[in-house]
Amino acid sequence: MGILDFLSGQFIDVIHWTDDTRDTMVWRFEREGHEIKYGAKLTVREGQAAVFVHEGQIADVFTPGLYMLETNNMPIMTSLQHWDHGFRSPFKSEVYFVNTTRFNGLKWGTKNPIICRDPEFGPVRLRAYGTYSVRVSDPAKFLVEIVGTDGEFTSGEISFQIRNIIVQEFSRLIASSGIPVLDMAANTQELGQMLSKGISATIAEYGLTLPELYIENISLPDAVERALDRRTSMGVVGDLDAYTRFQAAEALGAEGSAAGQAMGTGFGAGMGMAMGGAMTGAQAGPWGARPQQTAAAAPPPPPPVEHVWHVAIDGQTQGPFSKARMGRMVTEGALTRESYVWTQGQDGWKRAEDVTELAQLFTVLPPPPPGA
Repeated sequence: MGILDFLSGQFIDVIHWTDDTRDTMVWRFEREGHEIKYGAKLTVREGQAAVFVHEGQIADVFTPGLYMLETNNMPIMTSLQHWDHGFRSPFKSEVYFVNTTRFNGLKWGTKNPIICRDPEFGPVRLRAYGTYSVRVSDPAKFLVEIVGTDGEFTSGEISFQIRNIIVQEFSRLIASSGIPVLDMAANTQELGQMLSKGISATIAEYGLTLPELYIENISLPDAVERALDRRTSMGVVGDLDAYTRFQAAEALGAEGSAAGQAMGTGFGAGMGMAMGGAMTGAQAGPWGARPQQTAAAAPPPPPPVEHVWHVAIDGQTQGPFSKARMGRMVTEGALTRESYVWTQGQDGWKRAEDVTELAQLFTVLPPPPPGA
């Protein structure tokens, strides 16, 4: 290597950066001890900014464009070094390229439930998650406040801090919004805008902005959601008394169908066994003996259907109640001989003592005395 090649290798005359990653926010131009040649070319592409750090101090910041590094376009550097317009010597300086494009698809979410007061349900615990995008708005401030001397800074190194800021502001916002839980799904866009506005001042201190912030979901604990589903089901059912009678009729139909299937199955099995026995008996053994035929066992009868009862109390229908529950009501005094009752298949309301199945419940108590 000649002396001229060695000397020319000591100076850098082209400074640029092409990013082949998706998460690099800041990259330091590696000089490897080389000095920057006076009049060198600096290329700053769209979506980038170049920050010069000279002797530990932020100097000039270059936006997208092609620059000749001279005293006329490095005013801060010229002031720091007291360069005159006749300066032509190489100089040493660190160059940091800052990616100023949006970093999209970053996620945030509440690690623990947020307790807030709902106007309808009272105290509730909420969880939420969503996505956001971040962009460097002030490269010099971002370099000073966050990056420091890191030669390659990625979005993952700042995303945890931003998530904490978002969750803290979301907790304050959701607790003071007064929006009912059932209406939050219809207000996620407005809540996202309010959340982004609430953290903009804090994020700006890092030299960052959040162009987009979305709340994708706000959810309740599983137990509360199950209770809410049951409440919704009750609203769909409507008339609970009519729905109870419908369920009782469905149960009777199911039991009758099961009994019919059992009888049909037993009858078919008996016929099959009888036919098999007849065919076996038709074939005599070598000594003329016939095998003994086995009689099919009769299937058991279907279980009795237990009635459920409705009771007229103070002009309103209460129930349905099982017979066991009716017995406890007699003991408690809630059901008397004069109480009117009704069950499926009964012709109108009857007094309890006039119903054979219920009259036995009063045998343990003496009848009212004459003239009472």
